[in-house]
Amino acid sequence: MTDPVALAVELVRCPTVTPDAEAALALLEERLAAAGFMTRRADRNGVPNLYARWGTAGPALGFNGHLDVVPAGDEAAWKHPPFAGVIEDGQLWGRGAADMKSAVAAFVAAAIDFVRETPPAGSVILALTGDEEGIATDGTRAILDWMDAEGERMDHCLVGEPTCNETMGDMLKIGRRGSVTVYLRAYGVQGHAAYPERARNPLTGLVRLLDRLAARPLDEGTAHFDPSSLAITSVDTGNSASNVIPAEARATVNIRYNDAHTGQSLAEWIEEEADLVAAEFGIGIAAAFDQSGDAFFVEPGPFVDLVAGAVEAETGRRPELSTSGGTSDARFIKDHCPVVEVGLVGKTIHQVDERVEVAQIHTLKAIYARILRDYFAAGGLA
Repeated sequence: MTDPVALAVELVRCPTVTPDAEAALALLEERLAAAGFMTRRADRNGVPNLYARWGTAGPALGFNGHLDVVPAGDEAAWKHPPFAGVIEDGQLWGRGAADMKSAVAAFVAAAIDFVRETPPAGSVILALTGDEEGIATDGTRAILDWMDAEGERMDHCLVGEPTCNETMGDMLKIGRRGSVTVYLRAYGVQGHAAYPERARNPLTGLVRLLDRLAARPLDEGTAHFDPSSLAITSVDTGNSASNVIPAEARATVNIRYNDAHTGQSLAEWIEEEADLVAAEFGIGIAAAFDQSGDAFFVEPGPFVDLVAGAVEAETGRRPELSTSGGTSDARFIKDHCPVVEVGLVGKTIHQVDERVEVAQIHTLKAIYARILRDYFAAGGLA
């Protein structure tokens, strides 16, 4: 049997800060090829990506995950070096232990054991990237583009992001909110603070615009999503002089939104508000938008029930079906096939002393193994 914890330790010991995931991907490519998987690289613009497939027929069940991690920060603040992969007190410590190298180790181990022990009438696909924590333009997107070009398809996919809230098995994700970041630039006429009539203060108008945006409730939630939220994350003028009205001011706003909106509809609202404020204050306001994906969800049905049933069988609790949290690469996969996210408890992700209970890694492998057995026993839910 493939030990997922030993494999997770090896992966954590690869310092794979985005997008430098080559060492971890090479390690997994070697293991998967030895287990009979066909492996192909789908690298793009310096980002390493791996596609591995066992079998040639359908149905095809896929697993997706990332090996890149966020920077460790102040390494001196860590109890153990962030890339040492230390096991202590029943926990694996290190950057990426929870997000999400241990989950990758769990589904790789489950897939290898499954195809060796009970070769399915179908295919098992693993799509692994080094660009999820970054801008995510050349990671899973690149793999999906390569799959389209090569005629490769997944019928269903599981993403191993840390989805549990407090206890293993308490939650799985059937969708995610959309996210758009708005970069606002207000520009006017610089002048002396004692003579405001000779200047046009962009900061006053920008503050008015931010107040208008923040004061409006976007919605009250929808059937599958909590209410949308807008957060002002930055305001800056670069002005160190207290007696100077600045010529320019900037602000950043992040919106997490449900399926009552699209990135386009929100952009149109913000531009309309910006034009009104700009006219009122006699300044200019420009807005730029960086959208990571619209909201989406998978309708509960046979596949979601199968995944939830496997979680319940291995943990003794029926998971909540959730769309909460940030974004993930599921936002790209949902255009390819139905996708569900199920993984570890995510309490320590991106923190100093990131860690995960060793027992959770074994449980997650058991969940993935049961999903594999049940999926192919059901003929891919045909």
